[in-house]
Amino acid sequence: MCGPLAAAFSLSQTQNTRDWRHQLQFHILLNLGRTLSYMIIGAAIGAIGSVFLASGQMAGVGSDMRRFLAIITGLMLIWFGLRQIKPDLLPRVPLLHPLLQSKLHDRLSTLMVKLSLKATWWTPALLGITWGLIPCGFLYAAQIKAAETGDLIKGATTMFAFGLGTLPTMLGVGISTSVLSKDKRSQLFRLGGWVTLIIGALTLLRTGDMMVDFTGHAALFCLMLALIARPISNLWSAPLRYRRALGVGAYVLSIAHTTHMLQHSLDWNFEAFWFLPLQFQWGIAAGGVALVLMTPAALTSFDSMQNKLGQYWRHIHLLSVPALIFAVIHAITTGSRYLGALSITWGNQLAVTALIILMLSVLLLRLRSIK
Repeated sequence: MCGPLAAAFSLSQTQNTRDWRHQLQFHILLNLGRTLSYMIIGAAIGAIGSVFLASGQMAGVGSDMRRFLAIITGLMLIWFGLRQIKPDLLPRVPLLHPLLQSKLHDRLSTLMVKLSLKATWWTPALLGITWGLIPCGFLYAAQIKAAETGDLIKGATTMFAFGLGTLPTMLGVGISTSVLSKDKRSQLFRLGGWVTLIIGALTLLRTGDMMVDFTGHAALFCLMLALIARPISNLWSAPLRYRRALGVGAYVLSIAHTTHMLQHSLDWNFEAFWFLPLQFQWGIAAGGVALVLMTPAALTSFDSMQNKLGQYWRHIHLLSVPALIFAVIHAITTGSRYLGALSITWGNQLAVTALIILMLSVLLLRLRSIK
């Protein structure tokens, strides 16, 4: 969203002058206004987050709520980074792109481009402040991070850092629009996507042991939804539309789950595996089998591979069915909320029963769709 706007503002200025110094002054004021708008919003969001901190729901650096918000932030950053690198690779996040938001975005963008034609010195600063209010999925991720701080000053500082971090790209796009070719600008956008992707991955890696549970359950959820997407399409069509993204997402989350388990549970000491109880050894082995079964489907989730493999492509993707079974075995035998807990309670037993019933329901729906 920001790249095309910066380019549009720059092109509107070329009608007045092509002097790069004028462009630099315009875009510095523009981005200062944008960053100021971010800081005001960040302060407000941080203050709201402090209410939750005071209630004890988010207290402590390692609290579950803070880790959950960090996971959401990291996943969103990775999603937006991938879309910036390759726009048609993943669908838009449905909840972040409603019809109302789209209309609001279009109206504000049109108004701002018209305003940018004004010759007054304060115009770019006003544009920047308005720019910071435009709905943007990437911006939401930073705002979640600001809310996570639970502090007015820290929330404003977080959004200031976000504005400062995006400043080089926005200045580069704005100033170079009249100089660089379209291909060069596209390369600049993709570079920003890679930076976003790396920041998202680092955010996830900082969430500690809790990430093991969240990525594991999220992978199971995505895999189940991908498998039943067609059978339930008459009742709910969205999973079928995003089925490929759900399948790839399940695989990526499984990789993240495995990485976190090796880091936080085994500390990359593979020999420790043989000192684990037999139940955990079998459970980890089942998880490894599930990951192996999912790999061919993930690596061939492209139209070109589907056309190349023909009927074999479907056989490869049917490996996701036994992968689900092995993944559930892994969760039940090693999960701290299932039989992997230190002491088994009725809650753990109920969770095991619920997960088995859920798996059988998915398999039955899948079986009916094959018939």
